Amino acid sequence: MNGASREALAAARERLDALTDSTSVDAVKLADELAAVTALLDREVSLRRVLTDPAQPGEAKAELVGRILSGRVGGETVDLVSGMVRSRWSRSRDLVDAVEQLADVADLVAAERDGSLDDVEDELFRFSRTLASSTELRAALGGKGTDEVLRNAKTELLRRLLGGRARPATERLIVRLVLQPRGRTLEGGLEALSGLAAERRNRSVAVVTTAVPLSDGQKQRLGAALARLYGREIHLNLDVDPAVLGGVRVRIGDEVINGTIADRLDEANRRMAG
Repeated sequence: MNGASREALAAARERLDALTDSTSVDAVKLADELAAVTALLDREVSLRRVLTDPAQPGEAKAELVGRILSGRVGGETVDLVSGMVRSRWSRSRDLVDAVEQLADVADLVAAERDGSLDDVEDELFRFSRTLASSTELRAALGGKGTDEVLRNAKTELLRRLLGGRARPATERLIVRLVLQPRGRTLEGGLEALSGLAAERRNRSVAVVTTAVPLSDGQKQRLGAALARLYGREIHLNLDVDPAVLGGVRVRIGDEVINGTIADRLDEANRRMAG
């Protein structure tokens, strides 16, 4: 998102944080209702265009939200979405993306409350690694189409993969991503969810690839070094890949720190070829 949409999303996130600071708010219910609003706005193109039309008064758009959503979702959800449509959006699609992000954050709030946020982070990462290693699984879960048969097949596959093995928040997040990808790749969606989980704990995620598993001491030293370098806590997602031969590769967002033997050999080969 850029410009006005980024500011509108930041304001919506602040309102969500203020709302969920109250433990009386059911974060799981809020997440489900925001996901339902996401599906509605994704489906109804003309509606989201009206709700993001800068020529329309903000109060008029908020009143329209109230008429459409009242009785279908709770008052907290109506208030959140009403506040969002009062803001200015660069693109109508950005409003849908923002409501979807609020749904994901609400599920992460629920995980934070029950003390499972760390587990959810790890489970999202492990699922992304499983997905990356299996062409068949990517094809089965990434199949396009909205017919009921395909949806039921994906739901059953996810039930077998996650049922009883993952935290409830992890399962909800992954199921929603798979069944409502909205043009996202599964890999990209999982990375975005991991980023939101890390942000919830005010820290960044480093994907660390090594040829062999790191010891506890090595993990602590690497985490401390990265924290000093970036000035904030860094959560390590560890991946073992024998192809790197030795050393370590660290990716934080778009930044990659290469220190593997394989990378050094590749660089040497490029220089020789040049």
